Amino acid sequence: MDWLVVVLDFIGQQILNVPAYLVGIIVAVGLIALKKSAGQVIGGALKAALGFLILGAGAGVVTAALEPLGGLVLAVTGAEGVVPTNEVVTAMAAEQFGAASAYILALGFVLMLVIARFTPLRYVFLTGHHMVFMAMMLAVLLSIGFGGDNLWMTVIIGAFLLAVMMVAMPAFAHPWTKRVTGNDTVAIGHFGTVGYIAAGAVGQAVGKRSKSTEDIKFPKGLAFLRDSMVATALSMVLIYLVFAIWGLITLGDGALEHMPGSEDGGAFIMNSLMNGLMFGVGVSVILFGVRTFLGELIPAFQGIAKKVVPGAKAALDVPIVFPYGQNAVLIGFLSSFVGGLVMLLLLATWLGPAFGLALILPGMVPHFFTGGGAGVYGNATGGRRGAMLGGFVNGVLITLLPAILYQVMESVGLRGSTFGDADFGWFGSIIGLSVQLDSQVAGAIVAVVIGVVLLVLAALWQVRVVDKGWVPGAEHQRFVDELKAEEKAKAKAATASKKPEA
Repeated sequence: MDWLVVVLDFIGQQILNVPAYLVGIIVAVGLIALKKSAGQVIGGALKAALGFLILGAGAGVVTAALEPLGGLVLAVTGAEGVVPTNEVVTAMAAEQFGAASAYILALGFVLMLVIARFTPLRYVFLTGHHMVFMAMMLAVLLSIGFGGDNLWMTVIIGAFLLAVMMVAMPAFAHPWTKRVTGNDTVAIGHFGTVGYIAAGAVGQAVGKRSKSTEDIKFPKGLAFLRDSMVATALSMVLIYLVFAIWGLITLGDGALEHMPGSEDGGAFIMNSLMNGLMFGVGVSVILFGVRTFLGELIPAFQGIAKKVVPGAKAALDVPIVFPYGQNAVLIGFLSSFVGGLVMLLLLATWLGPAFGLALILPGMVPHFFTGGGAGVYGNATGGRRGAMLGGFVNGVLITLLPAILYQVMESVGLRGSTFGDADFGWFGSIIGLSVQLDSQVAGAIVAVVIGVVLLVLAALWQVRVVDKGWVPGAEHQRFVDELKAEEKAKAKAATASKKPEA
């Protein structure tokens, strides 16, 4: 059986773990189903893969620009605790649970296609790295919960739970996703879904008559800020410089170690400025990559929908919504970070001492990607208020839920980090607690029941809500339409007043 582990590990780690390969394969299959020529298949698959690689390159630039800022923030505030990082906790668990994770990943992907084919939940989850993270989390929790001596129980139950999450969460979020995109062509495939739904719901509640973040009017002297790339870069430069100066004041030369390549205070300040600019570059690259691969994926996916999984929708990573609210991304990110700081304060002063929860320090990368996505969802249903409060709520969730999950992970012997995004927190906590029952059989039954309940609820939601055409934020949309009508009428009147009298 060793060879099978090797094969499954290769498929899981070297193919399904690389979103670009996965998207390229899907595009190729779709184009083949559409009976395109060999050249069109190869070209479309390569362009889609390249678009995803461009997106990844942009994400790498953003990550590299944010990492020094994260360390600097922690240093000047004096906070101590756990920074939730999916990659770190996955690497920590890989040696002991890698084989189980590979089995879960491969079988879970197949089960996802089966569920998508034969149920109303016709979503194909294509965010490969999140598949890997969820598979690893389930492998850890189930392996330890079942005593580590029942691999196939772990694999079968883990694969089922993974498949359910990959079709259920896109369905739950889809009404809000349709409001964001304005169509029904793609779904969100990212395990921060609870945060996005919460942001959309909050936006709907507070922003019925709030203008869109994309309509922010700057003074003429600040007209250059209408360029989202410039506004994003400038905002991050200001944030960086504030913490850089704060660091020099409070830490002295000790601040230099948090900014690679800084030999003195001058270099420290200039490196901070450069990182702020590179953040803007990374965001622009992400947006270009999204446009590139979606331009190939959406048409090609019609082949999958028609021939393989009728009516299927691609469930894609959260940056796909960034182009629909570029100002909202920045507002959501900053609001999410503030929400994380507020929740950190509550953990330090109340929840930690009272319930033994770990201090979850705000990681800049998860706050950017999930907070930015939450900002877009909040803006779609509630304008500027929705973007701000939606991002804030997301920040609270991705601080509180990982703290609860860390307690569960610690109880099974894995310490030092935890999974960061919202869905890992609530789902991992429930599954982790269920498999810690006295009986392995009872734990397995409860875990399966949780998966079945989630699947049934998602199917009912799909049939009774999504398929019925409900889209949230109708009142806000009417307000937006009224504003557009007023602007159109004013423009028409202005044009008429300029016409010479007969």
